Amino acid sequence: MTRIAALMAVLCAGLLIPAPTALLVPPATPRLLRPAPLFSATLPPPAAPPAAFPVDVSSVARSGLDYRPLANAPATFPSARQLKAVIPRDCFKPDTTKSLSYLALSSVLTSLCVSAGFAAFPHLPPSLLTSPLWALWGLATGTVGMGLWVLAHECGHGAFSKNRRLETAVGYTIHSLLLVPYFSWQRSHAVHHLYTNHMELGETHVPESGTGPLKIRGWLCSTLGPKAGLNVWGAVEGFKHLVLGWPAYLLIGSTGGPARGVTSHFSPNPLIKGDAKFKNKELFPGVWKKRVLQSGLGVAAAVAGLCAWGASNLPQMLTLYGIPYLTINAWLVLYTWLQHTDVDVPHFTDSEHSYVKGALHTIDRPYDKLDPWGLIDRLHHKIGTTHVAHHFDSSIPHYEAERATNAIKAAYPDLYLYEPTPIPQAFWRVCKGCAAVTKDGDRYVWDNRGLVEHL
Repeated sequence: MTRIAALMAVLCAGLLIPAPTALLVPPATPRLLRPAPLFSATLPPPAAPPAAFPVDVSSVARSGLDYRPLANAPATFPSARQLKAVIPRDCFKPDTTKSLSYLALSSVLTSLCVSAGFAAFPHLPPSLLTSPLWALWGLATGTVGMGLWVLAHECGHGAFSKNRRLETAVGYTIHSLLLVPYFSWQRSHAVHHLYTNHMELGETHVPESGTGPLKIRGWLCSTLGPKAGLNVWGAVEGFKHLVLGWPAYLLIGSTGGPARGVTSHFSPNPLIKGDAKFKNKELFPGVWKKRVLQSGLGVAAAVAGLCAWGASNLPQMLTLYGIPYLTINAWLVLYTWLQHTDVDVPHFTDSEHSYVKGALHTIDRPYDKLDPWGLIDRLHHKIGTTHVAHHFDSSIPHYEAERATNAIKAAYPDLYLYEPTPIPQAFWRVCKGCAAVTKDGDRYVWDNRGLVEHL
C-alpha cells in the first residue's frame, strides 16, 4: 500500500505545484458538445417515423431495437436546441458536495478491495492453484474500481464540479493512475461526442467498410460451418476489443475514423497524416498539443511508480495492479462499444451526419439487470443505463441522468433507443454480427448477408 500511496502523492504533488495556466483552465472542448442556450423548456415530440425503411434491410440482422434506427428519416430528428429543451434545467447543475460523496464511496470501496488483496498476497502467492482466486479478486476489484473511472470521465466533461481546479485534480489523478492521459482523452472523447457514428470523423468504434473482415468471416463460416465459424470470429473479436482495444486506441488510435490518419494520445501530432479534406479537423489543435504533453507527465509518473513496484515484487504488481487494470479496461470497452453499436444501428457519411443523429443513435441497455440487485449498475454510476442522456448533453452529472433519461423517453419515445437484450447476449451478437459495413445511400449498415438467420 505504501507504494500506491507514494505514487498518488507524486501525482497530487504535481498538481499542487504552480502549473501552466492551460493545465487548470476549464477545457474549451465542451463548447462543441453543448447546444446554444435555450429559451423554451417544453417542445412537442416529433412525428412517428415512417413505416418504410430508407435502406435495404435484407442483409441486416435484427436486434432488440427491431430495425427502429434504420426507419428514422431525416425529417424525424429534432434540432439540438429541441433536444436540450426537454430536460429539466436543474439537471445541468453539478453539485460538488454530492460529486465528492460519490468519489468518496468509490474510493473507499476500491481501497477495501485493494487492501484485501495486499493482506492476502503473502498467504496466497500467485500459482496455478491460486490463480482462479486471484482472477476472481481482480474481476471484483476492477469492477468496483470502474466507478472511479466513470467519475474521472465526468471530470473530463465538466460535470463533476464548477470548481475547475478541483475537477481537474480529481480527473487527472484518477486517470493517470489508470494510465489514461487525462487531457488527451478529454479532447478525443469530446470529439467522439461531436461525431458519434460518423464514418470518417468518428473517434471510437468506427466500423471497417472494406471487404477484408467479411471475407475472413465468410471463409471461417464456409470452412467450419456458419455456427462454428461465427463463434470463432466472435471469440477473436471479443478478445481484440476487451483485452487489446483500449491500449491500442490510446497508442495508435485503433477504431478511430480514417480522416485524421493514425493518431496517438501521447503525440501532439498525427503519427501518419490523414485525409487533406479534413485537415482542419485535427485531433489535437492549438493549446491541446501542450496538454497532450502535460497528460503524458501524469502517465509517466504512474509508469515510474509501477516499474519501481515491479522491480521490488513483480508478481505482486502484476497481480494486484494488472488484473484490476485489465478488468477496468474491459468494462470501458464493453460500455463504449455497446452504447453505439448493434447489428441494425447505422453509421453516417459526412453529408448525412449531424450531432443530433449521433446522440440519437446512442443506446441505453439493461446493465441494471446484470445482477439481481442492480449493484454493478450502481457501482458504475449508471453509465450504461443512462448513456443516451449523456450524449444529449455531457454536462449532466450522473446523479441527474436518470431524471434526464425519463424526460427524453417521454418527449421522444420513437427516437429514444433502449435495447433490452441481456448484456452477455447483446455483446456476443455484436462480436459475431458487426464485422464490416456496406454503404446504402448516405448510410452504412452492418453487412450480414447470408448469415442473418444465424445471429
